[in-house]
Amino acid sequence: MHTEVDGEGFPVLMLHGAGVSGWLWGPVRKALPSTVKMIVPDLPGFGRSADRAYVSHRRTVRELSDVLHDHAPQGAHVVGFSLGAQLAVLLAAELPHLVRGVVVISAETKPLPLPGPTLALLAVSAPLARRRRFAVAQARQLGIPEHLMEQYLRDSVATSRSTLLSSVGENIRFGLPVGWSTYPGQAAVMVGAGERTLMHDFALLTTSALPASTLHTVEGAAHDIPLSHPDVVASVVRRQIREWVP
Repeated sequence: MHTEVDGEGFPVLMLHGAGVSGWLWGPVRKALPSTVKMIVPDLPGFGRSADRAYVSHRRTVRELSDVLHDHAPQGAHVVGFSLGAQLAVLLAAELPHLVRGVVVISAETKPLPLPGPTLALLAVSAPLARRRRFAVAQARQLGIPEHLMEQYLRDSVATSRSTLLSSVGENIRFGLPVGWSTYPGQAAVMVGAGERTLMHDFALLTTSALPASTLHTVEGAAHDIPLSHPDVVASVVRRQIREWVP
């Protein structure tokens, strides 16, 4: 997968959500100090990795482990948003020796009921994602700022039907892995105060399963924390880096 690496120092792996790509982390990257080594992949099926369809969380975690071995063999702090937050949870649960700390932003962490009808409806409506008016409406809901709108629209058009169905299917079927409850590193869970009630339930479930984790409710945010409140995300990451003891 395409991976952009910038800076030297404490490595931080940043995992974007579905429908976007690594550019999502631009505001957070600007808020982080120069002592951070930022590792920002475009996940399979998205952005500059759109030529390869998204297959599964499991396969993507295997590929991300290779990214970590290549760019942070001693481990990294991992911050993920939405679908990327699910991947961050999996990495922490299954490869804790490579995850110094984890920040989980707006992750669904319990399988939703009746995924079949949801995916069937998505399969029918998938072509709409390539229509500018529909994509703009989706961007508004995600809080995409005007200066990033064209980038979002390009990613929307480039996302294949296969990637859309696979990534959404993985997202709505995701549940907390067994290893999450024994993850030994620092863990922070973030949710926007304006997100739907179900997202708050997921955040509570995630923190309850790992008692040492902390819950951060971000006032003034919805499902757009990395874009609307990058300083808050950067603050949580900096705190983890300061407190991490090799």
